[in-house]
Amino acid sequence: MLYHIVTFGCQMNVHESEKIAFILESKGYKLTENREDADVIVFNTCAIREGAEDRMFGNVGALKKLKKQKPNLIIAVCGCATQKYSTGEYIKNKFPFVDIVIGTFNLHKLDDYLDQVKFKKVFDIWQEGEIDEQKSYLRSSGKNAWVNIMYGCNNFCTYCIVPYVRGREKSRKPENILKEVQEIVNSGLYNKITLLGQNVNSYGKDLDINYNFTKLLKDITSINGDFKVGFMTSHPKDITDELIDEIATNDKILKEVHLPAQSGNNRILKLMNRSYTREKYLEIINKIKKLIPNVSLTSDFIVGFPTESEEEFQETLNLVEEIKFNSIFAFIYSPREGTVAAKMDGQIPEEIKRNRVNRLLSLEKKLQKEVNKK
Repeated sequence: MLYHIVTFGCQMNVHESEKIAFILESKGYKLTENREDADVIVFNTCAIREGAEDRMFGNVGALKKLKKQKPNLIIAVCGCATQKYSTGEYIKNKFPFVDIVIGTFNLHKLDDYLDQVKFKKVFDIWQEGEIDEQKSYLRSSGKNAWVNIMYGCNNFCTYCIVPYVRGREKSRKPENILKEVQEIVNSGLYNKITLLGQNVNSYGKDLDINYNFTKLLKDITSINGDFKVGFMTSHPKDITDELIDEIATNDKILKEVHLPAQSGNNRILKLMNRSYTREKYLEIINKIKKLIPNVSLTSDFIVGFPTESEEEFQETLNLVEEIKFNSIFAFIYSPREGTVAAKMDGQIPEEIKRNRVNRLLSLEKKLQKEVNKK
């Protein structure tokens, strides 16, 4: 019996596909790179941008012919895009040949659903769930091991669907994280551990103990072993001097900081509900550069946010030029149904958004050459 997984989206999804692979292999399936040979095909989906969702639907739709040829083929769709369609009715109607539709909160139940689907199709999207500590992972990211430290997000940036499809912030208990890291180190297979969360800086705020992200980093790096620790993603509003000091002075922490700015203009940042100003962001960056001179700085930017003027976009270009990031990720604003920004007046025409993102990426390419020379 063979399985094939198609993953869309962020590192969190990549890591969750490692859990899906573990579940499938535990049931006796083996990996195939060729979806035509598979007995089970799982789509782990993303809803953060329209393009990712469209690609996912295109990939699922392309299997209609294969399902006719192989009626016993099991097709499962899970993840953020399915959670967005909270009842599963849209996917059920659009793709009647899909056998299993589940969301982000009940992924760990996939083994049960594979048993149930022998008798009837499964459409089960939970509206909330608890952290599952029982399932393991079939790690497939080389020498890097992903470790989730928390799930969900409380920030409600006006453009972002994550809080709606991932739920509110839930931190894993530190003892469970430390146990997982210890097992990774004991295996001797990995020299890098990357901690994952929608906003790692807010780790621990929902725990009933006095414990935060910096304390977690200290405890992880005190484990004996030859490994380095990285993390993503940080939110500027929650980054602390204590955390910056720890990155600067702890040899086991990679000198890499990914700090999404999203815009260089204060009015747009406020509309985005980012809870910081351009000036505050620059203050944080300058502090990081001063304390960690060899730091690798990366960031995310969204261009063409509703009502963004040419002058306001220019402020984003200026910010990128001033900071000289090692690299940036630039995205065209994509309206997500159910978010505040999708209902805003002043949506920017597609051609203007494309022009702006191309200009930002051209600037980044030019600056990257200068950084690489250094």
